[in-house]
Amino acid sequence: MKRIVLMLALTVNFIIGGTVAAFVGAPPVLGGIALNGVALLSPLFGIDGLRAGVYTEVWTGEMIKAFRTSVESIGWLNKIRSYDQYAENDVIHFVDIGGDPTVLINNTTYPIGIESLADADKAISLDKYQTKATRITDDELYAISYDKMGSVIERHKEVINEKKYAKALAALAPASDTAATPVILTTGTDSTDGTKKTITRADIIALKKAFDKQKIPTAGRVLVLCSDHVNDLLLHDQKFADQYYNYTTGKISNLYGFEVYEYEDCPYYTVSTKTKLPFGTAPSATTDRQASVAFYAPRMMKAAGSTKAYLSEAKDNPTTQENLANFRHYFICLPLKNAAIGAIVSAIPLTA
Repeated sequence: MKRIVLMLALTVNFIIGGTVAAFVGAPPVLGGIALNGVALLSPLFGIDGLRAGVYTEVWTGEMIKAFRTSVESIGWLNKIRSYDQYAENDVIHFVDIGGDPTVLINNTTYPIGIESLADADKAISLDKYQTKATRITDDELYAISYDKMGSVIERHKEVINEKKYAKALAALAPASDTAATPVILTTGTDSTDGTKKTITRADIIALKKAFDKQKIPTAGRVLVLCSDHVNDLLLHDQKFADQYYNYTTGKISNLYGFEVYEYEDCPYYTVSTKTKLPFGTAPSATTDRQASVAFYAPRMMKAAGSTKAYLSEAKDNPTTQENLANFRHYFICLPLKNAAIGAIVSAIPLTA
């Protein structure tokens, strides 16, 4: 088949070269030979006929793609209510309820006191995600056998999604350890590499107790385990290993009232202070460790706003003859209040 395609390409090139040569008064046979020589030696030359036999040999059309976040691993995000319909102009307005009325029991004092409950507007602006423009020249599009433009657009969408998922979980993780936002340190044995203490069921129970003290309802609690903690449990907890994957739901079995998920891009904390690293900050191998994140889904929010593609065709760039593509997308995921969220952070052994 390849030989047939090559012969066909050489024939087409010979005909074109002969025609051009005859037009300028040269022997047609010399024109055909010359054009085929150019096709074989200069595969980037800009006539399709010159490349037909060469590029079908070089390009398979099969694309080797980077690893991407699987849909299953963001099941935790699907538990959070969407406010997309309120994201007008990429801003959402919530009513921040000031407080609850005071309850009197067996009151004997009249008139009953009067109090005000001050509510306020809470405006939340969506995060803006943008990609740098990717250059795709017309030469590239002519020289390859796969959909380069489609591949580039797909990659822009995928990397934006990956960033917004990771930032969403980081936003749901507490900034520091408080009564309303507990940060638990792991208490298991030292890991084989000596860099952290492993997580145990007791640590998850400790987080459950912290949620119980806040009277957070059990229905709607979500725990997103980082890969380190999943691996700890698989190695040291046979019961967890047996229940690791639920073939009915396609996710990890529930633990102590938490719906459990696994996600590879969980946030990091400075262990000594139990404080979360700002999103995008590179963790220190000596002071920082990854965390699993827990939250009460009904108290969280997410919203996707506008998405705009910026596509510039080569015909609009005559001097460079290049196509440009990038995207802008708005999205946010946050707790509605700084409560009902928690984290389990890998502790650092004293010998580390």
